[in-house]
Amino acid sequence: MQFHLATFLRLYCFHNHDIPTAETTGDSKVTKKRETVAACPLETSADSGLGLFEKWLSIWVGAAIVAGLLLGNVAPNIFSLIANLEYASVNLVVAVLIWAMIFPMMVAVDFGSLRHIGGKPKGLVITIIVNWFIKPFTMAALAVLFFNFIYSGIISKGDAQQYIAGLILLGAAPCTAMVFVWSQMTKGDATYTLVQVSVNDLIMIVAFAPIVALLLGVTDIAVPWETLLLSVILYVVIPLIAGAVTRRFVISHHSGHIEAVDHFTARLKPLSIMGLLATVVLLFAFQAQTIIGQPILIVLIAIPIILQSYGIFALTYAAAWAWKVPHNIAAPCAMIGTSNFFELAVAVAIGLFGLNSGAALATVVGVLVEVPVMLSLVAFANRTRKAFPTISS
Repeated sequence: MQFHLATFLRLYCFHNHDIPTAETTGDSKVTKKRETVAACPLETSADSGLGLFEKWLSIWVGAAIVAGLLLGNVAPNIFSLIANLEYASVNLVVAVLIWAMIFPMMVAVDFGSLRHIGGKPKGLVITIIVNWFIKPFTMAALAVLFFNFIYSGIISKGDAQQYIAGLILLGAAPCTAMVFVWSQMTKGDATYTLVQVSVNDLIMIVAFAPIVALLLGVTDIAVPWETLLLSVILYVVIPLIAGAVTRRFVISHHSGHIEAVDHFTARLKPLSIMGLLATVVLLFAFQAQTIIGQPILIVLIAIPIILQSYGIFALTYAAAWAWKVPHNIAAPCAMIGTSNFFELAVAVAIGLFGLNSGAALATVVGVLVEVPVMLSLVAFANRTRKAFPTISS
């Protein structure tokens, strides 16, 4: 919501890159400061820096949601056929679309930049603590509170367990892509944001499955370890490796110029956007009859997700303010914890519980509420910029 769409955005066209990055190509090492790419295809103006798609993100996603709901009710048999195209509990169509979405983001991950975080550790410390020691557990706690207690007279126990599982998957998957959009909209330090994303991706490889398994176990939900680990390999490990190999290849074939990565991923943008919108259409088409038939259920699922989003943002933003973290690091730091890696959450929910499961529906509701919530937080962060220092203390 992780709308991690921004995976495609060439957010290296940013300003203010004060952390140098290093790339190694062959036997030569090229160390340089990231510079603004004047020809960046997404740069619409000096003020906005957002392309047409990113600027009207809510419109496009909203249109995809409406299209999915209409198609799912008009032609349910077609989507049932698509839902049956799976192998080892992994839907092949959804898998291809998710790979199309996240691959450009994985190419953008610069693990070489991790060596430059020593001078500004505060934002990264906050990110790690919130994302991996707080956020998954508060989401699980809210899910149990609402579905096992507050909604106990409204939702059956079996359905409640499914919705709890879906929310656990959302809470355990911090944003690794859409955060680039939020970072740009709050004038964040793009390179530092990239560092935070890189660290999150590395931690996710080893921590996502154990945390999800632990929380599902605590809530008495059976943990299919094989499918869970397969999902992490398919949607985190393989894309990361493919992205790293591609990144190295692109740089080595452009005389070590890092900007070549920006141009390469920019060319993939249309494919990524189509993958995102097609995924949204499919997800809402699969759940169309449930969503239209039970609109109150969607509201019930959305409430704990919204509370979690605003609560985590408040906690992270306040911690950054108290620790005197500069705003261009504090704002993206808070956005990473608030937003979710919805591609991973949706994929794992489908793999573990099925396309038409309550868990999958819960992750889809996460997609539905994330964009308006995050846009409201972006506006708040921009209004409170002056409360933060402009440089590290």
